[in-house]
Order: sequence, then C-alpha cells, then structure tokens
Amino acid sequence: MQFCDECGSMMRKEDGAMVCSSCGHSEAQDEELAAAFVSTDAQDTSDVIESDPESGDEGKPTAEVECDACGNGTAWYTIKQTGSADEPPTRFFKCTECGHRWRSYS
Repeated sequence: MQFCDECGSMMRKEDGAMVCSSCGHSEAQDEELAAAFVSTDAQDTSDVIESDPESGDEGKPTAEVECDACGNGTAWYTIKQTGSADEPPTRFFKCTECGHRWRSYS
C-alpha cells in the first residue's frame, strides 16, 4: 500500500503511476512495493449515503434529539470511530432547523 505525501490518503495504480484517491496527487510507483500490490475489483458505491462533503445532508439518517441552540427535536447524524477500537464511536449531529452542530459520546 502506498499513501499520498500530500494528504495521507491511500493511492491507486493508474497507467503506471500512483494517483491519490482523494486529492489527485500523482507520483512514480515505488518499485519495491510494486511486486506486493494486489489489484481488486472496483468498490461498489451503491450503498454510500454521502460521498461528497459538499452534497449536503440529504439522505443522512435523522435522530430525535433536542438542539441546544433552537430547541428543535430532530437532527441529522453521522457516526465515526474517533478513538481506539475498544471505545464507543462518536455521533456527530446537525440540527435540521438551524444547522447547529454538536457531538455525543455514547
């Protein structure tokens, strides 16, 4: 596996060069690693809810939680593992009414 020097994302092989999946940075393939690379089928993205940070909140799940800023009872949420694997994930909320953001540690 080769990682991008610019943003740290995993790179993929494309036309003999390594190209970053996130920022598009490209560089020559490390020949020592070339023998160890295994190609896989393209990832199926049919179950991805949101793949672009600019795509808004459409399609995100909602939860019945109270917003501290406006008192609204519904918020969009995402769940991410921010700590080590033996710690519970963090839920990030965004109010559907005013856009206020907060997090909850389960």
